[in-house]
Parts: sequence; structure tokens; C-alpha cells
Amino acid sequence: MNDDANKMWGGRFAAGPDAIMEAINASISFDQRLARQDIQGSRAHAAMLAATGIITHNDAEAIGEGLLTVLSEIETGTFAFSTALEDIHMNVEARLKELIGEPAGRLHTGRSRNDQVATDFRLWVREQCDAAISSIQALQKALLGQAEVGADWVMPGFTHLQTAQPVTWGHHMMAYVEMLGRDASRFADARARMNECPLGAAALAGTSFPIDRDATAKALGFDRPSANSLDAVADRDFALEFLSASSITAMHLSRLAEELVIWSSAQFRFVSMSDRFSTGSSIMPQKKNPDAAELVRAKIGRILGATVGLFTVMKGLPLAYSKDMQEDKQQVFDAADSLMLSLAAMEGMVSDMSVNESALRVAAASGFSTATDLADWLVREAGLPFRDAHHVTGSLVAMAEEQGKDLPDLTLDQMKSAHVAITEGVFDVLGVDNSVKSRTSYGGTAPERVREQIALWKGRLA
Repeated sequence: MNDDANKMWGGRFAAGPDAIMEAINASISFDQRLARQDIQGSRAHAAMLAATGIITHNDAEAIGEGLLTVLSEIETGTFAFSTALEDIHMNVEARLKELIGEPAGRLHTGRSRNDQVATDFRLWVREQCDAAISSIQALQKALLGQAEVGADWVMPGFTHLQTAQPVTWGHHMMAYVEMLGRDASRFADARARMNECPLGAAALAGTSFPIDRDATAKALGFDRPSANSLDAVADRDFALEFLSASSITAMHLSRLAEELVIWSSAQFRFVSMSDRFSTGSSIMPQKKNPDAAELVRAKIGRILGATVGLFTVMKGLPLAYSKDMQEDKQQVFDAADSLMLSLAAMEGMVSDMSVNESALRVAAASGFSTATDLADWLVREAGLPFRDAHHVTGSLVAMAEEQGKDLPDLTLDQMKSAHVAITEGVFDVLGVDNSVKSRTSYGGTAPERVREQIALWKGRLA
């Protein structure tokens, strides 16, 4: 370790650690991403120290201006990061001392690296929550655009990936709008809970200096200072909540990505992905691979892995701070990067994809998709108990399947052979368009219900 590093440690060690210890102990290779938040927190802390008379206004002004110079150097790529100085906090403070001299040494009055890093990290994660919400809403708008165009396009609804009942394309798109709405609300809830400021908790017990924690909390946009100094420096719930919300969002993206992969296959042909989000094969010239969707589908592995990783780091730590907690950031950084990239890619894919309405319609009419409509008609018009109607419908499906027909292709006499109460009116419910139009219950697939939900969500996202 160099002389500067020894000075930062206050002379506790006569000799520095060897290369292995330096490598495992240093975090500057990744926590330099917190530079802007670190300087933001330090400037707020210096201003508070001056306002309370702990340091002079001249020193606070020098510190504030010096920190802006450091930030400029970092943003322009001229700052020389040092592994020997371990982390972003000591790198910034060492450079500040080179720039302004003695006043730099007063910046750390009334705080510790423990509350400093907790504040920096919380600020960074809070920004990621805002970014996630914004990206989710952009994707929702892309889905709304698709839903509006195809509000009355019929397609098969699936259970077990088997044709179940006809639904509308718009209804299917709106299902993901609803999922993503819950995702955005989870990030908003997490943001509200994390919006307490650890700065001033110091190492773990608070400080004897007459600091104003309300002032620093307000300056940094927090609702309040954290109420317990031990909890303030030991807590990483905010990062775990961000990762948990990210994992659920990534799972939803993975489900949509899986559908895009299936739908764009030659066997389905429901959608065609744009060239911007597809690749070709190195050997098969006819191939158009949905690579972007497949990669989004895979990102849940990294994001969920980060979530499990941080839970594992935190699960056995006694209060307050342990060096284990240095392992919190890389996982969160990687998960955030993966989530934002996935959201952006999915927005692009959904916005650009072309939908094959005719293929949707053909598929919607296959697989006896209106069998439930027939059973409902028998209950409603012929007065059968539903279980009896279910049995009659099943026998008609078997008859149609044996003859290689669909239900609407059976004759009335064939229908009557299953139950004498069946009349010509049954054919009114067997078409896929009539089927979807009849599903008018709240939350149903009827085009009028779908358009109502589109208008509602447009208002929410305006």
C-alpha cells in the first residue's frame, strides 16, 4: 500500500497488505459507479457541517467546489482511480485533498464510511427504481399500441399450451399491461420504503457532533433520516426489494419473450419480428432467429441469481456492519443493467413486430375452441345443468373429431343426436367472433371491454 493509503488509514498499519489482500479488499473497480452519489452526499454533508457551525463556511465552500472538480474529472475520464485507496469514497477524498489541501480533512467530520456508503448506495438504487418505472411504462405504451390495433382480432387463448377458448389479440396484450402495472407499483412501493437517509448514523452509534440529519435528508431528497443508527448502516433491505421487484419483472418479460419465440415460429406464424431484433443462421439461409427475445428470456437467470446471492450474503450478518456487505453492489449493478436492457429490448420488439391477423383467426377457430360456448348455450337456452351440458358438448366434440370436422361444421341433425333440445340458434355462438363478443363480463375478452381497459390505461400513463 502506498503512503497516501497509509495516511488515509490514520497510521494504524505500519505496512500495507500484500497483493492478494489488496485485490480482495478493494472495491474501486466496481463502486466507482457510485461517484456521482458519493459527491452528492458529501456536498450535502459539508453544507450541513457549515450550517451547524461544525466547520467554517469557507471550508465548506472549498470542499463543495473541490468536489465538483473531482466529479468533472471522473465524468471526463481524466480521474486516476487507485486500487490502493480501496473504494470510491477514499479515492474522492484523496483527490480532494490534492486539490484544496487541509479543508478536505474536515469533510469526514461526524460521519463514517459505513453511513456514507449506505447513503450512496441507497441514492443509486432509488434512481434505478425511477428508471425501471419509466422503462416499464414505455413498454406498456408499446403494448397498448398493439392492443388498440387488434382489439377485435380473434386468436386462440391457451391453457397448457392447448387451444382453450377464443380471445382477442388486444386482450392478450392487455394481460401484459396489467402485469407490468403491478411491476411498476412494486418499484414505487420499494422506493417509498427506501427513502430514509442513513447519513449521520456514522459508524453505527451516531455522533457526538451537533449535526442536523433532517437537513442532509432534505438536501438529498429523502423523506426523513433513518431512525436507528445500527439499522441505518446494517440495512440492505432496499437493495433486496429492488432485486425482488426486478426478478418478478424479469419473469414477466421472460414469459412474454417465450410467447414471441413461439409465435414467430413457422408452426405458429402469429407474429414476425423485425430485422432489428432478429439474426440469421450461419448455415441455414432461410432462418430468422428471435435472438433478442431469447436473450430477454434468459436474463431472469442473472437477475434472480443476484437476488439469491444478496440474500445469502445478508442472512447471517450480526449488527451492524461487516465487510461481507461490500459484496452487495456488483450483483445489484449487474441486475439493474440486465433489467434495463431487457425492458428496452422488449419495448423495441413489441413496437416493431408485425402481427399476422389471418393466422390468428385460423388458429382461433381450430381445436374446438368454441366448445365452452356450446356448453354455455345448452345451460342458457336448453336449461341443462352445466355438468350435463359439459357431457353433451364432449360427445359432440368426439363426433366432430371422428369426422375430421370442427363443431360449426356439424349439421343440426348431428347436433340433435346428442340432445334433442339443440336448435338452429346454437350456430350463432359457435363462430369465434360471436364467442369473443359474448364475453362481456368485467375483465373479459369482448372487444368493448378491451377498449375500455385500453382507454383506462392510456389515462393512467398519460
